Amino acid sequence: MSKICVIGTGYVGLVTGTCFADLGNEVTCLDIDKERIGDLEAGKMPIYEPGLEQLVKQNVAADRLFFSTDYNEALTGAEYAFIAVGTPSGSDGEADLAYVRSAAEAIADHVGESILVINKSTVPVGTGDWVANVINRRRNGNPLQFSVVSNPEFLREGSAINDFMNPDRVVLGSVDRTAAEMVAKLYQPLRCNIMITDLRTAEMIKYASNAFLATRISFINEIANICEELGADVREVARGMGLDKRIGYHFLDAGLGWGGSCFPKDVKALEHMAVLHGTQPQLLQAVMEINRNQRRRAVMQLRKALKSLNDKTIGVLGIAFKPNTDDIRDAAAIEIIHMLQNEGAHVRAYDPQAMENASRVLKHVTLCENPYQVAENADALVLATEWNEFKQLDFAKLKATMKQPVILDGRNLWDSEILKKQGFTYMGIGRGDLTLKENR
Repeated sequence: MSKICVIGTGYVGLVTGTCFADLGNEVTCLDIDKERIGDLEAGKMPIYEPGLEQLVKQNVAADRLFFSTDYNEALTGAEYAFIAVGTPSGSDGEADLAYVRSAAEAIADHVGESILVINKSTVPVGTGDWVANVINRRRNGNPLQFSVVSNPEFLREGSAINDFMNPDRVVLGSVDRTAAEMVAKLYQPLRCNIMITDLRTAEMIKYASNAFLATRISFINEIANICEELGADVREVARGMGLDKRIGYHFLDAGLGWGGSCFPKDVKALEHMAVLHGTQPQLLQAVMEINRNQRRRAVMQLRKALKSLNDKTIGVLGIAFKPNTDDIRDAAAIEIIHMLQNEGAHVRAYDPQAMENASRVLKHVTLCENPYQVAENADALVLATEWNEFKQLDFAKLKATMKQPVILDGRNLWDSEILKKQGFTYMGIGRGDLTLKENR
């Protein structure tokens, strides 16, 4: 059993701490947010993640998982300190390291003799060296035996526990290989591929991975837009591409683009780093622009179908940026709703998990209790998030309550032929079979 302190109880910190506790370690998750820690001690989760609540309660009951707002309590006797705090985007896309600095200074203030400091937050290349300097300066001549290890996270919201327990790889970077090997021991029970490299390479692996996945999504969305104009079906195009083992199927689902807490922030940060150091990240810039264009294109499709969006009622199914999460950060639905409102539309919306978060940011939107309420008197429906409960809707019931039977399937979830036979005007993404096109 190792003693671990995880600083930050956001998405990454809470999942990381809970999973390490489940592997048999003693873990204290620390946060300066007293209300959040109080909720966690009472068994209330700050985020929705399948299986997390049960795993937290199980490890709390086993006296392996603890929560605290006291750095001294959390760090006393700890062998490992994971920094898992937020690094929000600044005005130019740069990562804001204020919370990382605070965590590093607190480690310097409260650790007696030795500690392994692990950067779990997504941080700019070079941050590991910077954290070491922050700690040394803070000690002000009082030496601390420590090493900094970069251990980027690759958790997908909605499947984070499985991703932690069954990782494709664990990446560790440090100037001190012995320190990296000590962190590797924490992951040994998972029997996974462990890659040890230098600090800056480990930090870059995280950014490069997310940027590449975002690029795949933007690529297939651009292909989808071309398919739409040429009468091809992007779903079959993606399938034909995916059969090539060099390409594969993953992240080739055309839709409304990528969002969430990672891709937008990380691609912007990488682009910012590239420009700052004199390179020309033209591909990254195109990837971001294509993503923005997907949301604009969806609104344009609705405008064409309805002639005008002013005073029209649009129903939106799904608000979270992806299924199995309540995270609405950079969600396609949020941006589309704002664009619809700017054109004078009235919006009704529903999401199985994100309603509480949505209520904090969406103004003048009618939040409904189910998909059928969303459809009442709607001029069009937009599927923005492909939750399982939306796969088998009663479309006859939906159509009976709608003012106009227009559907924009933003995730290509439904069978266009079935909906057309039921009298809907169906619009997909890159399906090449728009009713609008057929009537030109």
